[in-house]
Amino acid sequence: MDLHLRDRTCLVTGASSGIGRATAVLLAAEGGRVVATARTQAALASLAEEIAAAGGAPPVLLAADFAREGAAGRLARQVLDQVGPVDVLVNNAGGSRPMTAPDDPAAWEEAFRLNFVSAREIGEILAPPMAARGWGRIVNVTGAILAKAFNAAGPAKAALESWSKAAAATYAARGVTVNCVAPGRINTVQILERLHPTEDSRQAFIDRNIPAGRFGEPGEAAALIAFLASGPAGYVTGTTIPVDGGALRFAF
Repeated sequence: MDLHLRDRTCLVTGASSGIGRATAVLLAAEGGRVVATARTQAALASLAEEIAAAGGAPPVLLAADFAREGAAGRLARQVLDQVGPVDVLVNNAGGSRPMTAPDDPAAWEEAFRLNFVSAREIGEILAPPMAARGWGRIVNVTGAILAKAFNAAGPAKAALESWSKAAAATYAARGVTVNCVAPGRINTVQILERLHPTEDSRQAFIDRNIPAGRFGEPGEAAALIAFLASGPAGYVTGTTIPVDGGALRFAF
């Protein structure tokens, strides 16, 4: 399938590893002009080589720490100034934030800034130029599993889904779609080293929660993101699609 992404400018945040990295490589392979961000340039060092190996054009690599106040907005304006209008925005930057002390205001604030506020800031800056040109795609990466323990990323991602619904309704008539992809357990550094650091813990979680019998791969989420970013997906907007192997909605 031709995704109609050739020469489209695609901004992917959190692109140094996992789902973001797989998405950046795939969009570049489809002919997109990729702008990739991560917290440091060092984290992005090998991405250009992987994109080249997949047949993509050299990406623009920009460093931004979205946990810092105002960083996301500055990054969006930097992209407009240095690269030009963005056609595809993939808000992938974020991270799990288990709460050992659920009354910690600073921890909640950091989690919301990273997982919600940054995506909202970038979207509110880049969506109007998309609408003015009559074409745009915004894909926000959220999360598929609700935990019974406190995790500040969960409410932040819920806020992002709510914002996405409103943005989808606001821009639909002007050719801009806004959707969410909700990954379950994917084989990324965060999952394998922080949430499930042992094979026994992974298998126990799979047995209780994932009918597919395994964790997913970053490329499986990236494939859906690339489709939602494509021309043929122009009539899909305002929805959240899980990539979770049929996972149960609550993780015990």
